[in-house]
Amino acid sequence: MSWKILIGGVLFLPLALYTGLYVTACFFYAVPRYSGPVSDHFDGRKFHNPEAVVRPRGTGRFLFTRLWKYLVRAVQDRPEPGWPVWIDDAPGSPPPQRVSGLRVTFVNHATLLIQMEGVNILTDPQWSKRASPVSWAGPKRHRAPGIRFEDLPPIDLVLISHNHYDHMDLPTLRRLIAVGHPRLVTPSGNEAFLKSKGIPSKEIDWWQSVTLPGGLRVTSVPAQHFSARSVNDRDNALWGGFVVQGKKESVFFAGDTGYGPHFTEIGRRYPRIRVALLPIGAYLPRWIMKPVHLSPEEAVQADLDLGAQMAIPMHYGTFKLSDEGIDEPVKDLHQALERLGSRAPAFVVLKPGEGKDL
Repeated sequence: MSWKILIGGVLFLPLALYTGLYVTACFFYAVPRYSGPVSDHFDGRKFHNPEAVVRPRGTGRFLFTRLWKYLVRAVQDRPEPGWPVWIDDAPGSPPPQRVSGLRVTFVNHATLLIQMEGVNILTDPQWSKRASPVSWAGPKRHRAPGIRFEDLPPIDLVLISHNHYDHMDLPTLRRLIAVGHPRLVTPSGNEAFLKSKGIPSKEIDWWQSVTLPGGLRVTSVPAQHFSARSVNDRDNALWGGFVVQGKKESVFFAGDTGYGPHFTEIGRRYPRIRVALLPIGAYLPRWIMKPVHLSPEEAVQADLDLGAQMAIPMHYGTFKLSDEGIDEPVKDLHQALERLGSRAPAFVVLKPGEGKDL
């Protein structure tokens, strides 16, 4: 037997086993199909973006290739190119228990703690080691959450923008429910799936709202993205962002989104947004990522469209989900702002675990 064939078999068999187990795990987490009225973003079977978004040819092959690379690295423990294996950040200081005004703390990735008029809100909470249905494969953390889970204040509300694994992390949601029973709000189509996993939630469609005790109002707003947790449930559930309105302040959390006219419409309907939380990572290569992920330059334009007083970037520097290096999003953001000069909007880059009183 050729030594090449022998080595190839030794490598292929574990990878084939990992792939089979991974796909099986994905099927276990498939989201059921939604049943509801037809709208400009739901055709009776699937959700879709109202604006025509061209899905590039080869997307399926690209995603399969990326999955295969994740599995190869899981078997061989290979580092991700352009990313340190681990960044040993010191955890941030424990946030205050309650804030009467407005404070935003960047945990990392798309997880932020919004403390607003006495209410504590987490966006897309993710404290797991991997953004994956399994603990041994899929995108892994390159740094710990900026705030230790044990240091969180009591959480009253959790906003879940969509069902991708880096945004809807079931182990973290179960931990939050176990310690405090927060209210969960998510776009249409996610409630039944979360309920099947023992996680109660309230789903709302775009432009629908819920009001919390004390008066905070949460509205689901459009995003340009997609949903999937398995190979057979693409767009079974909706995706979106949120606007949180208090007596004096309002906060916009974009979730995951590409650039589109929805930013102008959100800004028109909510003209006094104090701070916009905008994604700037997972944007390369553009021929794949442009329809569904903002580039840093597009995030600057989105903030201008919104008319927000301030923006805080997020969704970068934690999980390697695309081809840019770990530091590229912030560098590209600064370059985009420098090109605008005095016309540049106000962006505040927070370190993981860092909070800002507004």
